[in-house]
Formats: sequence, C-alpha cells, structure tokens
Amino acid sequence: MKGVNPRVAVVIVYTAAMCMNGLDSTIVGPALLTIARDFGEPVSAANTVEVAFLVALAVALPVAGWLGDRFGTKRVFLGSLAVFTAASAACGLSQGLTALVLARVVQGIAGGLLTPVGMTLLFRAFPPHERMKLSKVLIVPTALMPALGPPLGGFLTEHFSWHWLFFVNVPIGVAAVLVGVVGLREEKEETAGGAAPFDVPGFLLATPALGLLTYALGFGPAHGWTSPSVAVAGPLGLILLVAGCVHQLRAKNPLLELRLLADKGFASATVLALLTSAGLMGVLFAFPLLYQAALGASALDAGLSVFPEALGLMLASQVADRLMPKLGPRLLAVPALLLATGVFAALAVPGVAESAWAVRALMFCVGLVLGTAVLTVQIAGFADVPPPAMGQAMGLFTIVRTLGGALGIAATAAVIAAGGGSHAQDTAPGPYRAAILVTAGLVALGALCALRMPREAPGPPPFDDEPRDEEMQAAA
Repeated sequence: MKGVNPRVAVVIVYTAAMCMNGLDSTIVGPALLTIARDFGEPVSAANTVEVAFLVALAVALPVAGWLGDRFGTKRVFLGSLAVFTAASAACGLSQGLTALVLARVVQGIAGGLLTPVGMTLLFRAFPPHERMKLSKVLIVPTALMPALGPPLGGFLTEHFSWHWLFFVNVPIGVAAVLVGVVGLREEKEETAGGAAPFDVPGFLLATPALGLLTYALGFGPAHGWTSPSVAVAGPLGLILLVAGCVHQLRAKNPLLELRLLADKGFASATVLALLTSAGLMGVLFAFPLLYQAALGASALDAGLSVFPEALGLMLASQVADRLMPKLGPRLLAVPALLLATGVFAALAVPGVAESAWAVRALMFCVGLVLGTAVLTVQIAGFADVPPPAMGQAMGLFTIVRTLGGALGIAATAAVIAAGGGSHAQDTAPGPYRAAILVTAGLVALGALCALRMPREAPGPPPFDDEPRDEEMQAAA
C-alpha cells in the first residue's frame, strides 16, 4: 500500500465512491414494495426512502465546496465516504421505516458531498490536457452504475433480501477509504483575498425548510394530510422556504445565487429541469409498483423493465449533440417533450404493461426522447451564463433538478394513496396508472415551458486568445 501512486489512488477512490453513489440513486426502486410489506407500511409511505435521500443530497451540495476549501478535500472526501459506508450498513440493519429513512438522510448528505469534492480531487490531480483520458473511467460511475441499479436491486431483493441493496456498499467503501488514507494527498487551494464567507443564515433556513417539507410530502399520503405532525411540518416548511428565498435574494454572498434566474434562458432551463426530473423520477417510482403490486411481477422483472431507459439516455447524448446545431433548442426540445408525454401516457394504457417487450421499448423511448430534450435544454440554458457565475449556476441547476425528482416521487405517492392504492397488498392497477398519467402531465408542462427556449443554437465559446463581442465593440 505504501507504493500507491497518488494519481492512481485518486482514480480508484473516486470511481469506487461514484459507483456506490450512482447505484444508490436507482437500486432501491424495485425493492420499495418489498420494503413496505416487510415493515407493514402502506406502499405510499415507501416513497420516503427515496425522497429523503434526494432531498438530503440537495441540501449537502451547496456546502461541499466550502467544506473542501475549509478543511481540505482529502479529509472531507474520505470523511464523507466513511459516513456514506456506515450509513449504508445502518440502512441494511434497519428494522423499521423510520430508522431506514433516517439512515438514508445521512447517506444522502454524505453522497451530496462526495461528487463535487471528488471532482475537485480529480481535477487537481490531472491537468486539463489529461482529463479527456479519464472519460473511459468516468463513464462507469456516471452512466453504467445507475443503469445497472434497477436490475441489480431486483436481483438482490428476489434472491437474497432488500437489506443487501445497502450491504453491498460496505466492503467497497471500506476498501476505498483504506486506499485513500494511504494514497491521497491533502491539498488546499488558497484564494486571493480569502474565500467568500459561508452563508450561515441561508443554510439554517434552507435545511429545516427542506427537511420539514420532505417529512410532510413523504408521510402525508400515508398518514393523512390533516394528521398533526404533517399539518404542522408542511406549512412551517413553506414559511421557512419563503424566508430562505427572500434572504438569498438580499444576501451579498448567498448560499444559492437565485438572481441568476433573471436570465430568461437559464430560468427556462431550470424550470424544465424541475418538471422533467419530477416526471422521470415519478414514473420510475410508480411503474415498478404497478408492475409488482397490480400485475404480480417480481422485483427482478420490475428492475429489468426500467433498465432500457438508461440505454436510451446514453444514446440521447449522441443524438442531442448532432441535432441541436441543425434544429436549434426550441425546435428540438418541444417535439421531444411532446413525444415523451405520449410515451409516458402509453405506459398507463391498460394492456401495455402486461407486455414485457412493449414496456422495454417504451422505457427505451423514455430515455431517448426525454434525454434528448433535457440535454438540449441544459446546453442552451447555460449559453448566456457568464464564466464567473458558472459554478453557482450549475449548483443551483443541480439542486433544483434533484428536488424536482423528490417532488415527482412524492406527488405520485400522493396520487396512489388518494386512489386507494395505499396498502402493500392492494392489487388494483387504477391508482398506479393515474400516478403515471400525472407524470405525463408534468412532462407536458415542460413542453409548454420549452416554447420559451431560444430558436438558434448557442455558438461555440471563443478561445482565450480570441476577442469577445464586448471587446470588439470597445475597440471599435
């Protein structure tokens, strides 16, 4: 171990951590029905397992950079990885839904720190001209692991138990931490004039706001929206959220730069990220439940049914890159979102879900058409964001997209509960199909928002030695 090359250690530890994080974002879905049955909880309450993880992930993202600069990237990264591994073990050992949700919160917070701090470690170890060589390594955690999550989750649940969805992280995490302790170097970036002060009031407003709203949205469908805890948590969370937004708009160095939403293109892209993520995560939550609870499929069948979506998404990255320069953002995104709406709705048509190959074909189309739209919108939305604000813009965009996924899951769970499909033994397909139609409606709203996208594709950025428009005008 003493001879581990620091750059090799960075790649090993980063890849292991991202594989764990990538799997955990998708591996639980096919097991939610089994988890609900084991704990004797309503199916609609199982959404908290996913919602809690996503919201905790979003809460941690804004503080990751500050923590890395303040305490060192190696210390923060390995500490987060150790906590993520311990939380995975706690998830697997959970004997009740509340304990599992709390462990998922800790897991989400640690996971939210891993990605940005890990990227910082990676980019400090490799100069820009060498980073392209890393693409073959990075494709594993970023694309392959989330794609393998659903079938692996279904296999482990069916042949072992759902506890192994989390135990599988433990040996990988322990080994990665040991390699990191020996092989990684501690580095701190000193910035001229010092780093911007951390927005403590913004963090203290945002964290409880999102936590309370998570509790209300997660447990409201199962326990009732008028139950005392939900009735208090929901309004209080909204009040704190509004107060937090007001503070962000007034603060000199806000946690989230909400003023960036004044840019029309970026604002449209951010709203679209919210709606499309809500639709996608909602359908990936509701459809496996329809497949298992109403149609009698196994957890493995449910995982395999959504696997083609990831393949379509990978193909979409190639399609969007070739078509956007020719068609422009609006002409590419709007038809793609309308097609996605039709595909989502087709999943709810009686008789379609009973055909395994029809489901796989539709899920592939979901990834292809929705992925094309999302990638197009993201590229166009950041076209006019100035380079100094790019970090804040990407952070805000990622957080909104993550919260959109949590809201989509919570919304579909609420529809399932309202339709009477709240118990693990319920087999009527109606509530699940209604929830899928709601996700189609969210994507349709996205198509309307996409009408605000620019017609022309953004041009390539100038090279460092080329004059920008403002410089040319000044020279004239």
